Amino acid sequence: MERLGSKQEVRQAVGEARREGKRIALVPTMGALHDGHLSLVTAARERADYVVVSVFVNPTQFAPGEDFEAYPRDIERDIDLLGAEGADLVFTPTPEVMYAPDAEVTVDPGPLGAVLEGATRPSHFRGVCTVVTKLLAVTAPDLAFFGEKDYQQLAVLRRMARDLDLPVKVIGCPTVRECDGLAMSSRNVYLSRDERAAATVLYRALRSAEMLALDGERDARVLEEAMRSQIDSEPLAALDYAMVTDAATLASLDTLGAVPARALIAARMGATRLIDNLALEVG
Repeated sequence: MERLGSKQEVRQAVGEARREGKRIALVPTMGALHDGHLSLVTAARERADYVVVSVFVNPTQFAPGEDFEAYPRDIERDIDLLGAEGADLVFTPTPEVMYAPDAEVTVDPGPLGAVLEGATRPSHFRGVCTVVTKLLAVTAPDLAFFGEKDYQQLAVLRRMARDLDLPVKVIGCPTVRECDGLAMSSRNVYLSRDERAAATVLYRALRSAEMLALDGERDARVLEEAMRSQIDSEPLAALDYAMVTDAATLASLDTLGAVPARALIAARMGATRLIDNLALEVG
């Protein structure tokens, strides 16, 4: 496995792989890797011949006052994990490599980036779209893999690739969970012991909506109220949103059944903000 830090080196390495007829996959990450990230690498290995993983904590998707400086970093551990998982190349740029000092052009995420997470973090998806576009430009992959845990991000990037005619297929992979249901996240390390125990309420809330839907409930407001009630029952949790949406457009739904639906939730455990989601099917 190669570890490269410059765009030119990565372009050369990927170019050589493509000349050998290899199918290229990209797995963008911000490091602090866990089994959820590694499942993306596994999925990429199954569908491509040459897997590039980027490890880059992207400053442009953090707003002032967010946790950019505190975001967990352990690059040597990440490198060991990726080598064991079978990645072919790890791209570890610095912010100075990724962004020119006078860079001004960004990629607007459109309406999909203005709701849910975008309403709370208005600049977040502009930073995500910009850095992913740059990573795609450097690595020129056939496939790019993202986790469904960050479902809105996945939806935004799929729409971006479609609307901008980017020659890449964006593939979503299932959320990987701890044994008690908590979605794996690099930010889980911020949680105290009590907060970690309380954080399972997000999954319980989503499951309450899922069970209602499977039992035949079609009223989205009933499902949302069930999620809110679960979060309200946990003293350490502060709800940001609990919504039932069109899975493709993220538009709020009134009734389930006409289109694929997704339940999405965000809540704070102390100073840590967590998100999660589940697909909904009507029984």
